[in-house]
Amino acid sequence: MHLMRIGAPGAEKPVARIDDERYVDLSDLVPDFDEAFFGSGGIERIRPVVTERASAGQVSRFAGERVGAPIARPHQILYIGLNYRDHAAESGMPVPDEPILFTKSPNTLVGPYDDVRIPRGSTNPDWEVELGIVIGRRTSYLDSVADARAAIAGYVVVNDVSERAFQLERGGQWAKGKSAETFNPAGPWLATADELDDVLALDMWLDVNGIRRQSGNTKTMIFDPYFLVHHLSQFLVLEPGDLINTGTPPGVGMGLNPPVWLRPDDVMELGIEGLGAQRQRVVAPR
Repeated sequence: MHLMRIGAPGAEKPVARIDDERYVDLSDLVPDFDEAFFGSGGIERIRPVVTERASAGQVSRFAGERVGAPIARPHQILYIGLNYRDHAAESGMPVPDEPILFTKSPNTLVGPYDDVRIPRGSTNPDWEVELGIVIGRRTSYLDSVADARAAIAGYVVVNDVSERAFQLERGGQWAKGKSAETFNPAGPWLATADELDDVLALDMWLDVNGIRRQSGNTKTMIFDPYFLVHHLSQFLVLEPGDLINTGTPPGVGMGLNPPVWLRPDDVMELGIEGLGAQRQRVVAPR
């Protein structure tokens, strides 16, 4: 299934996308795609309903509604840094022996077509297309990497918007450069895990103002999604609906020579095979 949330910010309704034109409304069954939904087996509960309603023609047509992030605000957003060898090289940093973990404020989550706002004092705002993992059940101390598959609800496209000066020049943790408002566009849909033949063979891309900046494939990850979920479960409890963003391929603005930074009125377009595409306009600080 492809799960989406459509409607105004704070008033999104949960739906299942059938195709680019049609969806099944699920708002009479579940309040939202949130921690309670994922933690109570919500995906399997709605699966037969979606099939039944689609077969019966009980569908609606998209009518230009805003598309929100496909999950409600999660308990936590976890990020893995330098998870592509060539991105580590362009950043001038060594390939990590273990996943680099940092957090991003959950209130950074916005829809895939919402504006991205540059924060006050910013000088080096940057882009990063990433594969996001959504956790499907409360998870800790997994016994094996294989066990991680059952803990994953699905996958999403995310844009890990970053402020590099805040991240690297202001001391402290990377969260400073990652947690400004609007810095985590996600969606347009969550593809349940069964929708992807091979999550380790997905093409990914990002353009800025029509210029291709990033091209990559999930097969070049250093630590794959199953390893990451198992690894993180040894250090913290993963809650249903948590989002893990898994790193970016090369081509970020920081890695260009000379560096290229986002400016107001720039347009980012990005996507991952099987997970749809995003488009954001960059706006000035408020």
